[in-house]
Amino acid sequence: MKMESTVKNFANFIGNSMNIEIPEEAYRSAKLIVADCLAAIVGGMAEPEICKLTESEIGSDGNFFKALENRKKITEENISFVLGTAGTVLEMDEGHQFAKGHPGMHVFPALLSAASNQDISGEEFLRAFILGYDVGARVGLASNLNPNMHPHGTWGGLGAAAGLAVIHKMNAQKAEEYLNIVSSLTLATSRKTMLEGATVRNSYAGISNKMAHVGLLLLKAGFTGEQDGIKSIFDGVVSSSFDDESALELLGQRFEVTRNYFKLHACCRYNHAALDALWKIIKFHSEVKKVNEIRKVEVQSYNLAAELKDQNPRNVLACKFSVPFALATTLVNLDSGVLSFTESMRTNEKIQKLCQKITVIEDKQMTEKTPNLRPALVRVFMADGTTFEAHVSTNRGDWQDPYSEDELKQKFLSLTKRLWSEKKALNVHSYSQNLEKIPLDDFIKCIIN
Repeated sequence: MKMESTVKNFANFIGNSMNIEIPEEAYRSAKLIVADCLAAIVGGMAEPEICKLTESEIGSDGNFFKALENRKKITEENISFVLGTAGTVLEMDEGHQFAKGHPGMHVFPALLSAASNQDISGEEFLRAFILGYDVGARVGLASNLNPNMHPHGTWGGLGAAAGLAVIHKMNAQKAEEYLNIVSSLTLATSRKTMLEGATVRNSYAGISNKMAHVGLLLLKAGFTGEQDGIKSIFDGVVSSSFDDESALELLGQRFEVTRNYFKLHACCRYNHAALDALWKIIKFHSEVKKVNEIRKVEVQSYNLAAELKDQNPRNVLACKFSVPFALATTLVNLDSGVLSFTESMRTNEKIQKLCQKITVIEDKQMTEKTPNLRPALVRVFMADGTTFEAHVSTNRGDWQDPYSEDELKQKFLSLTKRLWSEKKALNVHSYSQNLEKIPLDDFIKCIIN
C-alpha cells in the first residue's frame, strides 16, 4: 500500500491541530524561541538599513511595531517582510542544526503580523508557532539542498504557511492546497551571498515570510498548486533528494522546537564551535590576551565551518561569516557579541592584522560527525613557542548543551535595549514567558506601547 505523501500528512497534521497534544516541554521551548526572535528583530531594527527599509515599507514615527495596529494602511505581507529582514541582519536568531537553518525567523514574523489581526489567545498563537516551526524544520531536515543555495528563503516559507493555516483554522484539504502553492514560491538563494557579504541575503527570510501571505492571497483567489509541491520542489528543483521518512518521523510526537539552538555569539553558527573552543583557551590561559604575542592560530573544524575562511571581509555581514574575523575580534575585545561585529571592528588595524594569522581547514572526521555534533579544534601558537589548544564536540546553546534561561534573558535585554528602555524590555520578556496564560492582544499591546 502506497504511503500518503508528505504534503498530505502535513495537511492532516494542520487540519487536526486543535486535537494534537503538545507537551509542556514544547511550549517552554516555543516561548524561549518567540522571545529570541522578537529580540533579534528589535535589535536589528536599530541598524541603519533596516530603519530606511521600515520607513519605505510601512512608515515610522520611531515605533515600528505600531504597524501591527494600523491595518487599514499596512498589509500583513509588508509587516512580515520588514520583521523577517530585521530579525536576520544581526545574525543572532535561533536555529535548528538538523534543518541547517533558522525556522523561527521564517515563522514568527508571518504569524505575528497575521495573529495581531485575530482575536486569539496566547496559547493558540504558541500552538500555531510550534506546528509551523515543525513543518518548516522537517522539510529542511529531509532536504538535501543544492550546495550552492543558501537555506534562508527556501523551506522556511512552508513553516510560515503551516503556522498561518493553523491560525486561520484551515481544514486538511485547504491546507494541502496552500502548502502546494507556497512550495512554488521558494526563492533561488545564493550561498555566495553570505561568503561575499552580499547583504541582499538578509532579506531572504523577510521575503519568505511575505510569500506565505502571498500564497494565502492566491489560495483565496482560487489559484492552485501542484499535486505534491513539496516533493516536486524539494526532490529535484532546489534539493537533490527529499527523505519522506525523515520528514514524518515521530510527527505529532517529537516537536522540533525542542531540538533548536540559541546563539550568544553574534555571527554565523558555523563559527561557534571554534569560538567555544577559543573561549576555553581564554578562560584557562590568560597569556592569549596579549594578542601582539600571538604568532598564529590554527582551526580544524567541519566542512561548513571551513568554508568561512575569509581573512579580509569586505563588510560587517562578511565578518559574521568569517572564522578568522570571529576569532580575531573576540581575542581583541574579549567579547563575541553584537558590538564586536561592527564596521569599526572590521577596520580595526589590530583585528585586521590578527586575521592574517588565523587559518581554518576541514577535518573530514569532524565533518562525518555532523549534524549531530559540530566539532572544532583551536590551537594558538605564541611567539615564545608556547602552544595552547582546546577542542569542543558540540556548540553551546544547542539542545545537548543549552544556555540557561537567565543567559537567554540577558541576551534578550542586550538586544532589545538597543531601542527600548530596560523597563519595557523586562515587561515584554515577562509577557513572552507567560504567553500561554494571556490573550495575544495583551502581548502585542505590550510590544507596541
